[in-house]
Formats: sequence, C-alpha cells, structure tokens
Amino acid sequence: MAEEVAQAPQSVRDLFETLLPAAELIPVTPAAVQLQGAYLAAGIVSHKWADDALHVALATVAGAELIVSWNFRHIVHFEKVPRYNAVNRLEGWRELAIHAPNEVVRYDDEDV
Repeated sequence: MAEEVAQAPQSVRDLFETLLPAAELIPVTPAAVQLQGAYLAAGIVSHKWADDALHVALATVAGAELIVSWNFRHIVHFEKVPRYNAVNRLEGWRELAIHAPNEVVRYDDEDV
C-alpha cells in the first residue's frame, strides 16, 4: 500500500497521512492468500498483478462491504468486479461492492 501511495499525487499522499491513524491494517492470512490464488486461477488478473488480487482478497476475508479504489484496470473494472464476486461465492465468501471514489461521494448541498 505504501508503494502505491508514494506514486500518487501529493494531495492523495496528504490525505492518506491524515486518514492512516483511523485505518484498520489487515494482516495477510492463509485464507486471504488462498482466495488470491483462486482469483489468479480464474484468470481475473495475471500473476503480474497478484498484489491487486491480494487487495481484493484481504478486503473480502476481513469482511469489508466495500472497496473504493482508483485502480480501474485490475480492481474497479466492469468485467472484473462480477468475476471477483463469482469466485467469492464459489469459495464461500460474501460478495463485495467495488466502486470508484466518485461513485461514493456525498454532496451535502444536493437534494435527493
């Protein structure tokens, strides 16, 4: 995660530093590694992008309801999200919502 943030724009790095104390850091567990392997075996991403598969697996195993990511190639992708969730179901895990940041922003000045 630190490597990804280091490559982000300064405003993102600043926000990361501000929010980090409130974040729950999830350890890599055997269950997460097994689920990562299932994603790779299903061809959702190649082994080159195994860290992205691990990101989704960690969130799933930790019981997260939602991933918000700027990774549009390997995580937030209209063809990949249903495939991650299909593997989750096959492996006995719940489905996970995966969205881009602009999809989860609330605007206080908007009436719904």
